[in-house]
Amino acid sequence: MSDSHGGTPKSALLRLLARVAAVLVFVGLVLALGLKVSTNADKQLIRLGEWIWPGYANELRMDPEKPDCVLEEIDAKLASCPDQPEGAAAAPATDGTADPFAGDDPFAEEGTPAAEQPAADPSAGDDPFAEEGTPAAEQPAADPFAGDDPFAEEGVTKAESAVSAQECISLRAFRDTCQARWTQYDTVNSRLTPNSRMYRDFEVSIADLGKFPYWKHLLVLLVVVGAAVTTIRRDAISLRKPRNRKEHAVAESTQLVSYGMLSASGAADYWVQITSEAENNAPEIALIWAIGFGVLSLINLINLLQPPEDEVATTSPVRLLMVVPLFAYMVILSGIYFWPIAQYPSGQAAYLSRFLQTPDVFLGIGLYLWAGMLFSVTRLATLSFNVLTPWRLPPALLGWLVVVLAAVPTAYSGASGIFVLAAGAVIFTQLRRAGATPRIALAATAMSGSLGVVLAPCLVVVLIAALNSDVTTSELYSGGLYVFALTAVLALIGFLLRNKDPFEPPPFKAALRGSAGALLGLLPAVSIGAVVILLYYFGLGVGLTENTAMYVLPAMLLVLVIYDRAIAPARVDGVELPRPKDGLWRPLVDATAESSTHIGGLLMLMIGSIGIGDIIERTEAVALIPATLGGPYITMLVLVFVMVIVGMTMDALGAVVLISISVAGLATQAGIHPVHFWLMVLCAFELGYLTPPVALNHLLARQVIGPPSHVEEDGTVGFVDKYEHIWLPMVVMATALILVAFGGFLFWPPLT
Repeated sequence: MSDSHGGTPKSALLRLLARVAAVLVFVGLVLALGLKVSTNADKQLIRLGEWIWPGYANELRMDPEKPDCVLEEIDAKLASCPDQPEGAAAAPATDGTADPFAGDDPFAEEGTPAAEQPAADPSAGDDPFAEEGTPAAEQPAADPFAGDDPFAEEGVTKAESAVSAQECISLRAFRDTCQARWTQYDTVNSRLTPNSRMYRDFEVSIADLGKFPYWKHLLVLLVVVGAAVTTIRRDAISLRKPRNRKEHAVAESTQLVSYGMLSASGAADYWVQITSEAENNAPEIALIWAIGFGVLSLINLINLLQPPEDEVATTSPVRLLMVVPLFAYMVILSGIYFWPIAQYPSGQAAYLSRFLQTPDVFLGIGLYLWAGMLFSVTRLATLSFNVLTPWRLPPALLGWLVVVLAAVPTAYSGASGIFVLAAGAVIFTQLRRAGATPRIALAATAMSGSLGVVLAPCLVVVLIAALNSDVTTSELYSGGLYVFALTAVLALIGFLLRNKDPFEPPPFKAALRGSAGALLGLLPAVSIGAVVILLYYFGLGVGLTENTAMYVLPAMLLVLVIYDRAIAPARVDGVELPRPKDGLWRPLVDATAESSTHIGGLLMLMIGSIGIGDIIERTEAVALIPATLGGPYITMLVLVFVMVIVGMTMDALGAVVLISISVAGLATQAGIHPVHFWLMVLCAFELGYLTPPVALNHLLARQVIGPPSHVEEDGTVGFVDKYEHIWLPMVVMATALILVAFGGFLFWPPLT
């Protein structure tokens, strides 16, 4: 792997800190990898538990609750109930049976029918204890059972101690329920064997991992620790790398100011949250930001005090501006807005909270980059290119083929820049080995991620559909296939026009035999990758999609690194495949350290980009665009230029959010079909990523390739050849953008 960094730090403390930070990044990435699949793992464990112990999910996953009813107490109460079946309470006869006591009431009033007269009371008579003058009819009937209850508690009358028939019915029903509860309790307890308890404890612990509540905290730590590695190695993303002490001083001092602003804003936000009466949402995150950026400021200060040796003595004002990291420009600009203009010291920390709203996406970026670095320490790239080498393709045609094939992994990674960082060094190195010029190899590397952003299952397209109800992923992916085909054809034409090597095809059988032999060397690795995917699918219920690729691919690459470094043969079908001699641990350390640098650099760039987007949104700068521009064609022309500029200054995810809330409605109002508009936007973004002065994809390619990518320093060629790696991808993507923007009206006519 080429060394693209500013060199080993002089300070022993910084060297130690870099090692510790790389280990922390490794732990954080592995933790994210495991936590994200724990929920799926728990579901599979529950299914397995159900298969071993039927009813496991509903009965055995927790200790049964002991019933709070006592059968003995209920039975004691039931003992005082009359010995009769439930519901057997006396009721008047209704079946026409003669009543032996029926008859005329001799005391009935004259003229009252017998049916309406009250029934004669055989116990009726004068009550010797009745008050004088009280008629017998109004006196209470004599109770033949009246008297003291010898079993009643002292002071409790018979009426109070007796259990009514209705209460007895309720008691019997309650006893049945209680008995069923105790039976269920005893049954479950008997099934909770030591084995089932041990399995349950393991399964529940996995379930608890899936409830991990600190994803935002983990992302903050990953950003800060990754940025620490980037800062220690002096490898922030900038237009040019510092080459002497003066340039290093400018780069470090601007980063010192940037991190200082962010640290102060985090402290201000923390103070606002803890002193506010409103409900706070994790104020400790603002404190972590403040402390983390404060530590990064100290690292910049140490770098300032211990500059590296000069590589080139001279510099220029233009170069001094170009060595300033891009994120530093963005952070300082946002700081100028929030501190003196908006009088909002915690404003920068506020947009950091927006960065944390989708921790899965940014943690996924870290995992993708790690997977790319793991890929670079295996022999898979060499094995893959060996399949094509026997056909003796011209280097330019081979470069085009790489660009087209790279569209698939780009679609899974979600953004072209992520793929360039992850695989750029491998692509450049292999194309150079195949005979490509440095400029063609660099052009293919920078463009390698440009064609896949319109293909399924690209995450950017998913985000567009989620934020805009007038388009769907199926519509965008369907149109994206045509855009991909168009761009691939244009790229083929462009690379062939720049091809300077004759195509001398080898004998067909010999080439086929060579490719077959190379495939034999690649087959075990492909089989291992397929097995890992199948294990995820059948073992965890996780398929390879845009949402899961970030968790499947790193695990696959970890297994492939182990295979490649410890198991793979050194010779296959007569072809030498020398295995590196640095063992297993060293490549894992190198890959993690390299990915730490790129994670810190890219995520800090995204943070700065979100800050710029926040300023644009707050100042309502987009409102300066007139609501009507004279129809769909004029509107499309204006939007093409605007989207290219957005692509030059913002990452795709942040730009999609900004455009969705500000510009998309304007396009629809002008009559541009939403699918047409968003496909144009994606093409414009890719052109922006390839266009100076920023040309982000070129910067990321240089980031991972290192000094061999400095092709402009060759003074032996003319201007056209010297900058071929810049203008060739630009011409291809600009042509594609024009055809999509204006030729697209043939497929998506203007809305009426």
